[in-house]
Amino acid sequence: MNGVVKVKGKKEQEKRYIRKIGRMGNSLGVSLPKELAEKLKVSQGEELEFIENQQGDILIRKVRQNKLPENVRPEVLEAFYDVFQEDEGILDDLRDR
Repeated sequence: MNGVVKVKGKKEQEKRYIRKIGRMGNSLGVSLPKELAEKLKVSQGEELEFIENQQGDILIRKVRQNKLPENVRPEVLEAFYDVFQEDEGILDDLRDR
């Protein structure tokens, strides 16, 4: 068995990938099958995000790297983000007035 199971669904055919969980340092990890990595267009070192919906299903998708304009430094953007996070309650109060 190569770890791929084809399942007929109601609308279309699905592929399920079965992988064993391994230890990676103090964390747990799962290897990504080559076919799935090619579909996601990912390679070593890139980031994936895991999105859980209300039914408990997990969606895996490649993290898109947005390029900043040349005149915006990443540390300035991070500082703005930190300020907005710190003042989230104040901003919510202002919005609700």
